[in-house]
Amino acid sequence: MMPPQSADDGAIDHHGEALTVLSKSATKMKMGKLLSTPLPNYDGSTPGSFFWTHAAWWIARRVRAAQFRTREVSGRNTLPLDRGNLCCAWHTNGLQDPLAIALNHSRFFVLGARHDLVTRPLLSWWTRRMAVQPVVRKAELLRGGCSEEEATQINGRSLLMLATGISQGFGCVLFPEGTSHSESSMLRFRTGPMRTVLAAGAIAKSEGLPLPAVIPIGLHFRDRALFRTDEWVEYGAPLQLTDDDIPDELVEAVKGGQWSEPPAPKVTALRDKLRLELVPLTPNTADWAEYDALHLMGHVEARRLGQPLTSWREEVLSARALRDAVQPSDLSYMNTDVPVIEHPVLPPAKAAANLLNNRGLDGRDLNANGTDLRSFNPLKAISPLLRLPFSLLMLPVCLYALGGQIIMGRLLGDSTDEGLDARTSYHFLAAMFGSLMFWPILSAFAVWGACYNAEALHDLIGFDWTIAFGTGNLSQALAIIGLGLSILPVFWLSGRVVSKFWDDLCDLKRMIARLTVRGAQRQNIRGALATLNSEMKKMNL
Repeated sequence: MMPPQSADDGAIDHHGEALTVLSKSATKMKMGKLLSTPLPNYDGSTPGSFFWTHAAWWIARRVRAAQFRTREVSGRNTLPLDRGNLCCAWHTNGLQDPLAIALNHSRFFVLGARHDLVTRPLLSWWTRRMAVQPVVRKAELLRGGCSEEEATQINGRSLLMLATGISQGFGCVLFPEGTSHSESSMLRFRTGPMRTVLAAGAIAKSEGLPLPAVIPIGLHFRDRALFRTDEWVEYGAPLQLTDDDIPDELVEAVKGGQWSEPPAPKVTALRDKLRLELVPLTPNTADWAEYDALHLMGHVEARRLGQPLTSWREEVLSARALRDAVQPSDLSYMNTDVPVIEHPVLPPAKAAANLLNNRGLDGRDLNANGTDLRSFNPLKAISPLLRLPFSLLMLPVCLYALGGQIIMGRLLGDSTDEGLDARTSYHFLAAMFGSLMFWPILSAFAVWGACYNAEALHDLIGFDWTIAFGTGNLSQALAIIGLGLSILPVFWLSGRVVSKFWDDLCDLKRMIARLTVRGAQRQNIRGALATLNSEMKKMNL
């Protein structure tokens, strides 16, 4: 087997498109560990370890609650929970994408992931206990990371395990683009998800089980690379597989428990059907500047109507409606190259959005009629001022408990070779594993300090905490253990409180930015907004 080539080697696939740029970690193919990956078990409620899956999900929910400022989910009531679900979305935010889908779904998921996620130190300890199945992408294969025979063996086994899990009623998430990226529109679809769900349908059909459904999902992040950004997870209308989608030949082929490729026409038809449903749930613009302009237009239009947008979800829906109104009517969702919107409203919208972005502002900072920046509202300062004393009280605790994780997350996230789309993945992993590694040690140090300074604490709080349960050795040991365990939720609380404090600081920074825009800059913003308002009135929305 040839050694893997450089990640940035100009290699292309059979479509003539550049292969995914590989990180250093993705080039390391540890075949022994990949082939020894534990297989999922579908007899219980979780494909992997019941305890460790629940523990991982519980910790992940706590971390994500601190990582995002607002989180909203819609469409969960449409999920068909009497059958397996294959969830598909575009992929621009690393680990945050599958977490957003799986943690908001009502079922546990059988998981497939890039091969190095089940071989990396520390992370693999969890992924193997959750029976995550490795997938070798075309980029690793064509660059010589493994032989075609090895890739076929690993992927065939993994896809069969995923298909079996879906057929048994579990959820699964696969990304049709095959890689996380930073584009403002969807990449060309790979066929892996379609092949997997069709095989799942064949297994279900052979066992008389309900055929699975494909769930298109919109994943929306205000600024995916930032801490405390906004998130909206949009579960779309399910695409239900039918008996006609599952040929009898495929049903017979999977009965023996071996992977079998579904017919290419069925795969292609499902791929095209999914793309038509999924692309509208993404920005689908020529670039991010165009998408920012649509969001600003949404704010301006809402203010003109006297109904300002109050949530991230409302902003996304408003930008989507405006995009559909001004994009070329003959735009095909099957194309990966999205043409630039030529409507006359876009130039002033892009100019105004750019002027605002340069000051760290956006459509939320406009006044009531969308013609200028809004002024200071003293009523909105009441809540932050009331929170301030408690935030300052908890700040030293937070720095003690989370300082190491924050530094580790920033260093890893800002130095990764995996691109901006992976930045918050490292923040999440540092928060999750840092808590597991650091908090017991930090708690033990705190307890030691409390024991060493027991007399001083007695004078401060008025009683001897070491004899809270009695004076015997066992009672004192229980007091020490109880103190150590009680410190852990205090660490968590300090993180939540300081997260809100961070929100207040960000709001203060935005307010200062609004109030300090003066002179020519302010006139330029007013002029751009005036032109934008004029052009939007001509649209007769």
